[in-house]
Amino acid sequence: MPHDLAPDLVERLTKAFEADPTARMLQNAVTTTSVDDIALDRRVVTGIDHSVSHLLDDWSATSQEKSGRCWLFAGTNLLRAGAREKLGVKDFEFSQNHLLFWDKFEKANHWLESVIATADRDVDDRTVAHLLATPAEDGGQWNMFVALVVKHGLVPKVAMPETKSSSNTRLMNRDISTILRQAARDLRALAAGGAGDDDLQDAKEQVLASIHRLLCIHLGTPPESFVWQWKDSDGGFHRDGAMTPLEFAERYVTVPLEDYVCLVNDPRATSPYGRTFTVEHLGNVVGAPPVAYLNVEPDLMKSLAAQAIVGGEPVWFGCDTGQMSHADLGVWDAALFDHAALYGTQPSLGKADRLLHHESLMTHAMLFTGVDLHDDVPRRWRVENSWGTEKGDKGFMTMNDSWFAEFVFEVAVRRDALPAELQAALDQDPIVLPAWDPMGALAD
Repeated sequence: MPHDLAPDLVERLTKAFEADPTARMLQNAVTTTSVDDIALDRRVVTGIDHSVSHLLDDWSATSQEKSGRCWLFAGTNLLRAGAREKLGVKDFEFSQNHLLFWDKFEKANHWLESVIATADRDVDDRTVAHLLATPAEDGGQWNMFVALVVKHGLVPKVAMPETKSSSNTRLMNRDISTILRQAARDLRALAAGGAGDDDLQDAKEQVLASIHRLLCIHLGTPPESFVWQWKDSDGGFHRDGAMTPLEFAERYVTVPLEDYVCLVNDPRATSPYGRTFTVEHLGNVVGAPPVAYLNVEPDLMKSLAAQAIVGGEPVWFGCDTGQMSHADLGVWDAALFDHAALYGTQPSLGKADRLLHHESLMTHAMLFTGVDLHDDVPRRWRVENSWGTEKGDKGFMTMNDSWFAEFVFEVAVRRDALPAELQAALDQDPIVLPAWDPMGALAD
């Protein structure tokens, strides 16, 4: 039988609080100042600087503005490092808006296919409810980025620049969600009435026509081809002439995108290391390879990421940036905030428990562009964020190594960098996790 809050308990707790001078002083502080500013551990902050032993970036940080496109920015920022060199320019950006358009359109198709596949289930089924809750997310994972580039190519930012809605996706997403949820109702009704696959596909195409129109209105129409010409850093003029997005990607992507694999660290007892996983209904491009990843120890992720940076290549990664991070200072450390001293409670959730109890999951993707090594052991990491140049070190952040194992979930590395036994493990059939599993979270 449930027990209510007894009046004497509240009275005793209030008296205890009022009798504690430290609690009253903290109340005075936190009621007028951000709690994280109060809890910020000065010893940790003063022990961090932005220098690293191996540094790749000599370019400006980018900004995703008010959108959830971090994974697209991190991916294009990885690719622009080689493109800059090939073009002979200091500053260059691929169009994130181009990829956003195709991601939204492909996701709509992927989502509608999932709705059709689950049309025989009750609307309150957990998988159906999960799908209906998230019809128009901005976020994504590494494999989804690769799928877009492989199918739709890339264009320079000048060929498809930012729009009001690419920089602030909230209203566009609202309207996409309305169209898709209405379509879910109609498709489920058609299926319940005995409609065949051809009829369902015809109905789906009508919905996709509405989505395409909406995306063109908000984001502009993606170019089928464009004339590419530029001046290099020395003032030299170059012209490639008319190119398609796929031709542009083929010429200016200097790394073997399809040779990259996704490694994650999921320490839950139900997720053995050395096994591959996928998540039901996760993806954007129907027909692309599934979003799959290999679960490994965090020390291996660190080693491979450091190895890539030392070799001159940035590293895409996904993490929970809302934990133990200070955006304005641009620092992450596992002990950055002393909440235990503030609240008189001792946090004891490890990474596995944080996943199990909905305390943590991947929320953001960025790019490692440097590492500070001492005797070949990482001390801290240099991070290119996509929040503009006002935060951190002109938009670049510093992650102490203590933070990596606790809050980094995913890195993309070349397959041939893995030990032989893990390369072989990539060929096994993945364990399929349910659609709502936290490892299916999209970085945004």
